[in-house]
Amino acid sequence: MSNLFLRTLREAPSDAEVPSHQLLVRAGYIRRAAPGGFSWLPLGWIVLRNVEQIVREEMDAAGFQEVHFPALLPREPYEATGRYEDYGDNLFRLQDRHGNDFLLAPTHEEMFTLLVKDIVSSYKGLPLSIYQIQTKYRDEARPRAGLLRGREFVMKDSYSFDIDDDAFMKSYRAHRDAYVKTFDRLGLPVVIVSAMSGAMGGSASEEFLAPSEVGEDSYVRCTNCDYAANVEAVRVPGPDPVPFDDTRPARVVDTPGTPTIQTLVDHLNDHADFAHPDGRAWTAADTMKNVVVKLRHPDGSTEPLAVGVPGDREVDLKRLGAQVEPAEVEPFDEADFAKNEALVKGYIGPGALGTANPSGIRLLVDPRIAEGSRWVTGADASGRHVIDLTAGRDFTADGVIEAAEVRSGDACPECGGDLEIARGIEMGHIFELGRKYSEALGLQVQNESGQLVTPTMGSYGIGVSRAVAALAEANHDEFGLIWPREVAPADVHLVIAGKEGGPQRPAAEQLAAEMEAAGLRVLFDDREGVSPGVRFKDAELIGVPTIVVVGRGIADGVVEVKDRRSGNRDDVPVGDVVTRLSTD
Repeated sequence: MSNLFLRTLREAPSDAEVPSHQLLVRAGYIRRAAPGGFSWLPLGWIVLRNVEQIVREEMDAAGFQEVHFPALLPREPYEATGRYEDYGDNLFRLQDRHGNDFLLAPTHEEMFTLLVKDIVSSYKGLPLSIYQIQTKYRDEARPRAGLLRGREFVMKDSYSFDIDDDAFMKSYRAHRDAYVKTFDRLGLPVVIVSAMSGAMGGSASEEFLAPSEVGEDSYVRCTNCDYAANVEAVRVPGPDPVPFDDTRPARVVDTPGTPTIQTLVDHLNDHADFAHPDGRAWTAADTMKNVVVKLRHPDGSTEPLAVGVPGDREVDLKRLGAQVEPAEVEPFDEADFAKNEALVKGYIGPGALGTANPSGIRLLVDPRIAEGSRWVTGADASGRHVIDLTAGRDFTADGVIEAAEVRSGDACPECGGDLEIARGIEMGHIFELGRKYSEALGLQVQNESGQLVTPTMGSYGIGVSRAVAALAEANHDEFGLIWPREVAPADVHLVIAGKEGGPQRPAAEQLAAEMEAAGLRVLFDDREGVSPGVRFKDAELIGVPTIVVVGRGIADGVVEVKDRRSGNRDDVPVGDVVTRLSTD
């Protein structure tokens, strides 16, 4: 460590909000270079390479072949698939000196497809799975959480090419199995959940989430069966349609001063004239909330969209965003309301919404707003609501959308049991691409009958640099990092604890040489003029799995061996240390 390019910090930087960001900076693994971009110091680079190597070994073991593409790519392939526009502002675009358009790759589907098109012409070249580990770029609007959400990051992306959909499923299962083994080796617990495919297309889709309170992804899991899904992918089981022949007719009533769901419910319960038909109190679940947002499409055009949900639910903007990709959701502001006189804030109802109604604004509703269901909702006039408005009789939506918030206790769509919600960090994503890219880019091969067919593709990603942060999130305490051994920057952190000129330094130097000779990776704190207390704190902050302290016990022929994770300490004869550590 006297020669190591390293500086540890006692305090976390002010912009570091999550533990992984704080500790990776404090322990001297990374330094901020720009918003969303980080420089890797020697210890951090070792950990990153260790993670890369585990990923690479598991991909190779599964029979996948490694390739490598440039990060600077031409515009044309991405234009052919529509993604040059679909990515919107998240894509880094640039021009060379001749005015030719290029981009910094966010993912490489197009390039993988074109490479296979150039090389493979027959079914005999399939199945094929190829991968790369490479830096990606996305112009995140708000980079945050250190390595968890950056503009530049390292990713393993692989793609499978199969002659048909049945063959694809074999490739999909092979990747799924390889991912399970990869995360097991990394020492990173993950939950496999159903997911959306996003701007990259696809159908069958699963994410590997590392449970974490700082994760950006919310997911649900059933307490009764093995169902698990990203919140964005949860499908709400809507009620069956019910007849409405005997339902009371809708009636518009005065409800002054009730622009919110709670004030509306209170008003209804305070007036006997508005008694619930079932004789019970009104609740927010009896009301229908109509939320208007604005969609901004990749070409810059905008359109309003109304989302109807039960009044006891909020619109989940992440769920909504996943349903409308590649468009982005924006607020419907005062200027927008001024342009749409049919919309009365606080009292918007289906009467003004829908492509066939005065506003012309498309109305999509939650599956719970099924045919025959009755609602209290806005009457499109200030201080007025309509009671017993019945879906299918009094209004018809333009479609259904899964955008209402999901809650703990909601019914599982598989078994009806209770769902519980947790948060996680997306570590991997596998999904079927189908023929979207192979068709767009003209990839065809001859089948056994000599006919030209379009291969089915699959996409499989692992966040390599994100894994470093996720491991830090899952492996730390109040003193610092605690790395799993396979990814740690060293096997042993050797600390001298004694006065200069004492027997500790020569004994530690000899022990370091013996450990190295035995194949152990040693981080040796041989710094002069540094107190034992500082050395101990740095050892715990840096997080190497085993700490060996050469201190006063060396006079009796023993050193202290400490397990960083458990905190257990043992005095071990100096002659037995290497053997013990080599067999741990």
